[in-house]
Amino acid sequence: MQHSNEAHTSAPQDTESRSDPAAIKERIYATFTGLAIVLVQSANVDHTSAVRASITLLIGILAIAAAGFVADLLAHLAVSGTFPHGPELRRLLALTGTAIGSAMVPLLALLLAVLGWIELQTALAIAAVAYVGVLGLVGYVAVRRTRVSWWRQLIALGILIALGCIVIVIQQLAHGH
Repeated sequence: MQHSNEAHTSAPQDTESRSDPAAIKERIYATFTGLAIVLVQSANVDHTSAVRASITLLIGILAIAAAGFVADLLAHLAVSGTFPHGPELRRLLALTGTAIGSAMVPLLALLLAVLGWIELQTALAIAAVAYVGVLGLVGYVAVRRTRVSWWRQLIALGILIALGCIVIVIQQLAHGH
């Protein structure tokens, strides 16, 4: 039986980004990347400015979004032998937008620091909390959707939190912190 994306690509983009595993995955990747960038900057807050922190976060998120787009493009080309066009290209671009969208609250917090309305450390803390909140919410919703007992959901959520912490520790080790 051949798999078809027609029903999937004809869904409204708003609904698609909430239910498309690829869109959720892109947001999670970008969220982990943004969190790592924010944590490194927070550890070095005395050696950076709000403008530099904002640019660093923006470039990091654009880089992970572009890498995701190129990966999806190459995967499509490798599987189908054609470049995506029409609805499939729009879907790939929407996935890229999902990754970029993950940085909106953190970038707004950093903008407040650029304008001098809040301290950079406060903006970075807001950004970190926003990123952790997104990861926690996605994990919570994912676990709640399972059809297992509440105590198994609790164990699963605990495992997801532990795995997320391991990812963050590894990212921090990679940056020498």
